[in-house]
Amino acid sequence: MSRSKIARVEPPAPTRTGPVLQSSFRPFGLLPCLALISAATPAVAQPVQPRADAVPALNTGGSTRQLERSWNQLNRQMEDLDSMLGPAPSLQSSDDLEAPKLPANLLDANAPASGPLTPGDALPDPPLGLPKGEAKSNPIKAVSLKEAIAIAFRNNPNLQLQRDQIAAQAATVAAAAGSYWPTISVFANVEGFQSGTTTYSPYGNNSYGFGPSFNAQGQLPNVALTENGSTVSGDSPGPFYVPAGGGLGAVANGVSADAGLQLDYAVIDFARTPRVRAAQAVLEQQEKTYANDLRALQLAVSEAYYDLQRSEQLVRIRDAVVRTDLVVLEDVLDLKRAGLVPRVDLLRRSAVLSADQEDLIQAMADRAVARRRLWSVLNLPASVTPSAADPISLQPAWPMNLEQTLLAAYDNNPELEAILATRRALALRQDAAAAQLLPKLSLFAAAGGLGSVERLFNFTVIGGGCCGATFLPLEQVSGYEWSVGLAFNWLIFDAGTTSNSMRALALREQAEAQRYANTRNTIRLRLEQAFLNHEASLAKLVSTRRGVGASKEAFRDTKLRYQTGLANEVDLSVTQERLVNALVRRLFATVDVNTTYARLLRELLPMPSDPNLAVPTQLTLDTSQRP
Repeated sequence: MSRSKIARVEPPAPTRTGPVLQSSFRPFGLLPCLALISAATPAVAQPVQPRADAVPALNTGGSTRQLERSWNQLNRQMEDLDSMLGPAPSLQSSDDLEAPKLPANLLDANAPASGPLTPGDALPDPPLGLPKGEAKSNPIKAVSLKEAIAIAFRNNPNLQLQRDQIAAQAATVAAAAGSYWPTISVFANVEGFQSGTTTYSPYGNNSYGFGPSFNAQGQLPNVALTENGSTVSGDSPGPFYVPAGGGLGAVANGVSADAGLQLDYAVIDFARTPRVRAAQAVLEQQEKTYANDLRALQLAVSEAYYDLQRSEQLVRIRDAVVRTDLVVLEDVLDLKRAGLVPRVDLLRRSAVLSADQEDLIQAMADRAVARRRLWSVLNLPASVTPSAADPISLQPAWPMNLEQTLLAAYDNNPELEAILATRRALALRQDAAAAQLLPKLSLFAAAGGLGSVERLFNFTVIGGGCCGATFLPLEQVSGYEWSVGLAFNWLIFDAGTTSNSMRALALREQAEAQRYANTRNTIRLRLEQAFLNHEASLAKLVSTRRGVGASKEAFRDTKLRYQTGLANEVDLSVTQERLVNALVRRLFATVDVNTTYARLLRELLPMPSDPNLAVPTQLTLDTSQRP
């Protein structure tokens, strides 16, 4: 702190431009300021912790030496601090006591809503898209809590992902159920071919006693060739005779084709039913997870919306406080000019104004962040910023006691049912794995026709020739075939593959049981915490309402006493601080009532498991419709 002299402060002649933070003070009366503060929607702050800065009593035999030593030590510390930070600017008569200019981005982010959020404005950006440059305009649109919940249900990427997964799993179940029916397939093949072959025998085949058809010419008995069935023309080699070293080369080409129908049917398959039911259990698990995520998303939207309401109301409170500071500072200047209060009162009030202006700036930043947090939960396009359209209002009383709430939360709870469905799927997969060791019986049947055309040409005789009787220059083949049969399969040994798979699934099923217990306890803790905090918030709200009324009256009285010289500026500052704290505590208590109600609602709100059904945007619990 600077110990330099501060010039006498004269009343400034400021001009008001824009927000109160950039406006100098003007007298506009105390009562209008109090009315402005009270006009701020019921507002409460977090409880202020009691200060425990008890100062030990002086114990130097009634002298002031200890106080003087402490004061001198404090002076030395302040001088050291001044030497590091530099002297504080002195308060001159030319100062207009205006706050520093706020950043343009902060002012834009705190602008009022330009209109309601329309369905067209709420359409999300493409899933794979990225922002292309900065948007020139970022309109702020007002949205109610019910509209926000409906938008979140429609735009949330995680919910859309789950809808696609549920549809995919439903198709998987249908595919598994198809194994109860036979499969029928059509087959057809068309083939064009060409090949060159050479048939060669290094030995003759006339010495094996195959008969005259295999004898050489002149070898008895031989084959007599006749003309017209009666004339003997002599003997000749048998038609199948192959001399030693005889052979024949030829080139063949042609086309072959076959077509038909085939039927396969698993008559006995012990793994089929467990596989289908396991797929159905996985589908149920995904549907219950979807319903639980609907509950969680409604809570996330409600919390973000209530947080935005609190931030916006806190800005109004902080703005009203700064306006009151300006009025009080004007009064202090008048009293200082008249010589009724010391100069230190003016410096204290200036410090109070600066601190309250800093709180207002931070409140504006918090409101801007709260708006973007709600924007993120709603998955709105980047060019739109949401603002709360609903005023702060209390939810109705919770309709059940704690025990009833706990029992109702466990009844048909989708979070717990999703775990049970997972356990069923694992148990059925164990059955399917065990069925691999059981015999399987399948039926198969096929029927079709075939045809081919083959041509032989470019014959080449080797060593006296060979096999001429078996070569046809052009061969045409056609026919049909059919078959029916049963296939039996029984796995006898697989080196422990099946048993180890079953053990792994059994251990995973056991782990799911522990996860169920942990989730059950977590739900109970969440409910008890929300229930107790809900009741505490209601009680605190009653207390804070009394506190606000008493603090307003105390501030009014202290202000009048200060103007008449019956109270000092310290009393005025303390009373004002208590009024501000009472207003903020009332705001926080009010929002906490709604937030804890939403947390209770998250555990009991009925939600559909079918993605094709409409999702209700309930904000209160209807006991007649709860599961």
